[in-house]
Amino acid sequence: MTTIHGTCDESYTPLRDAFAANFDRGLESGAAVAVAVEGELVVDLWGGVADAATGAPWVEDTIVCVWSSTKTMAALCVLTLADEGRLDLHEPVATYWPEFAANGKAGIEVRHVLAHTAGLPGWDAPMTIDDLFDTRAAADALAAQAPWWEPGTAAGYHAITQGYLLGELVRRVTGSTLGTYFRETFAQPLGADFHIGTGPEHDHRIATIEPPSGPLGTSALTDDGSLPARALRNPVVEATIAANPDYRRVELPASNGHGNARAMAIVQSVISNGGTVGGHRFLSPAGVEAIFEVQATGLDLVQQAPTRLGMGFGLNGPELPISPNPRACFWGGWGGSVIINDLDSRTTFAYAMNRMGDGLTTDFRAVSLVLAMHQGLTV
Repeated sequence: MTTIHGTCDESYTPLRDAFAANFDRGLESGAAVAVAVEGELVVDLWGGVADAATGAPWVEDTIVCVWSSTKTMAALCVLTLADEGRLDLHEPVATYWPEFAANGKAGIEVRHVLAHTAGLPGWDAPMTIDDLFDTRAAADALAAQAPWWEPGTAAGYHAITQGYLLGELVRRVTGSTLGTYFRETFAQPLGADFHIGTGPEHDHRIATIEPPSGPLGTSALTDDGSLPARALRNPVVEATIAANPDYRRVELPASNGHGNARAMAIVQSVISNGGTVGGHRFLSPAGVEAIFEVQATGLDLVQQAPTRLGMGFGLNGPELPISPNPRACFWGGWGGSVIINDLDSRTTFAYAMNRMGDGLTTDFRAVSLVLAMHQGLTV
């Protein structure tokens, strides 16, 4: 049996038991789960191995690439800038990034980028992996092209491109990169071990990713001309990219944040706790409520699945019921990581792991943990 380390309030014992069971059933290599209530950690657990090849254990300060769960951090940055009046979620992106207006995009608003309705889920020009590391050039290419559908009329997952769009927007507004803004505004004040752009000093403690059965966009392999294939397979991204130092160093706010469940829960509790953590107000209540302005419902054109999207987060609803409470929002990462913010219970749930499942976002392991968490609180 795998030894589970960390701390857990007794009311969350079913969550701890479910976490241990996932290891005992052979579903995990290394993983961490955390819960923050009213900005305070009540669950902080980890276990397993950080590297299956060497047997190196997953320890308290192990971090891992959490893929698209990074998007919750990028969204928090943009929501904060809006709350401070430095940008307007309903203003055109071109107000802050004039070149973006090219090719019929003058009407695309900041909220469209946050909600994956901007019509820019991929690049028109062929892209290589190395092209992804040139963030300015990749952003410029998106600014130059036309949208793939009428912006604001439908959602289509901007799995990779959202990071370039939000990153350039933040740079235009603040003069800093999004990774720097995130570090100075949230990570450092909260003592949160989460990085968008991860320096070499952290390499020794990054868990080794165990890839899924195929690259990003595997479901789109059969039709290279489809919109999902155009969005997810230009370029083809293998999960082994997580071991590439160039990938770790560059700031990709949609996809390459490195952290652990503890850090994820601490930062995102800014949202679940109404904007205030540790006596410091990061967002006003109105700034948090902006998340729940519904931007899109219906079939996601890229994921081909029902969706309900607010400002930077998926919203609780019949499409994906993530909480018994109505005011909850979430996002997940390729292969399984997830963050859920429940504003009614002032709770943030976070899960990160190194063995990836085959889904584009979270999977049954996290679902089992969330169900166990709610079970413990209702008995």
